[in-house]
Amino acid sequence: MYDIIIIGGGPAGLTAGLYAARSKKKTLIIEKGLEGGQIAETTNVENYPGIDCIEGAELGKKMAEQAKKFGAKIVMDEVTDVELDGEVKKIKGYIEDYEAKTVIIATGASPREIGAPGEKEYKGRGVSYCSTCDAAFYEDEDVYVVGGGDSAVQEAIFITNFAKKVYIIHRRDELRASKDLQEKAFNNDKIDFIWNSQVKEIKGDKIVNEMILENTKTGEEKSIKSDSPFGIFVFIGYIPQTDLFKDKVEITEDGYIKTDSEMRTNVPGVFAAGDIRQKTVRQVVNAAGDGAVAAMNAQKYIDEEEGNLYEGFKA
Repeated sequence: MYDIIIIGGGPAGLTAGLYAARSKKKTLIIEKGLEGGQIAETTNVENYPGIDCIEGAELGKKMAEQAKKFGAKIVMDEVTDVELDGEVKKIKGYIEDYEAKTVIIATGASPREIGAPGEKEYKGRGVSYCSTCDAAFYEDEDVYVVGGGDSAVQEAIFITNFAKKVYIIHRRDELRASKDLQEKAFNNDKIDFIWNSQVKEIKGDKIVNEMILENTKTGEEKSIKSDSPFGIFVFIGYIPQTDLFKDKVEITEDGYIKTDSEMRTNVPGVFAAGDIRQKTVRQVVNAAGDGAVAAMNAQKYIDEEEGNLYEGFKA
């Protein structure tokens, strides 16, 4: 029996593990893939406080080592089912089953992908899903933003602080973003639009330097090619990894877990941290902050006579 089980080994989960283990609670982190989660797939991280620049995989490794240093156990397993009601939380894994007094859900959310050939191959080498992470790499270069909603337009406006020109690629002939954002984009001299188009294929020589677009009305294809590298930023939504937790904790209409500011869900002894929870900013730094808050409140929950004083988060 563990005191705290953390499902997910990204920045939120690993930070939660560090804080939980450091408070002398018996702590287990269950991760089905690489330690570090999505950050392990990031080429360079330049916006984490106190670190000038570090490879994402290296940052994830350091976070994991620090959690283990304080006594957290990390296992590679895939969680297939959970029972979160009652004093003992039961976690069923593909390899083994686990029990704990509290659970922190930190399974994250994955950026929705275009699905075009070359997208996965050039992730981190021209294809990005995070402007605050990667826009600075394209100072005075051309950048293409895929999407037409609020996120895509907001990020395109932000990227103009760095790029020479930003082109918004949208599969329709009008944006879905709010009117005020549309007005800002239309009035920005550094933003142009490629309407009725979708990315058909991404190509390059080690890094992206060519993209095939398909007209969504005519089916006509055209190549955008450059002698210098350019960035393709994809903002067509996120997919929260919450399938396991539907009907187990309260979830928003778009699939994120509802918590209060203390990371408490509506189920006593169950917390959520990082990109999995309902929030507006999804960055490594605030995922780590979520993990710390969740772990400290899980510790408090255990110390308060097995949660007798806990009523859960009321939405």
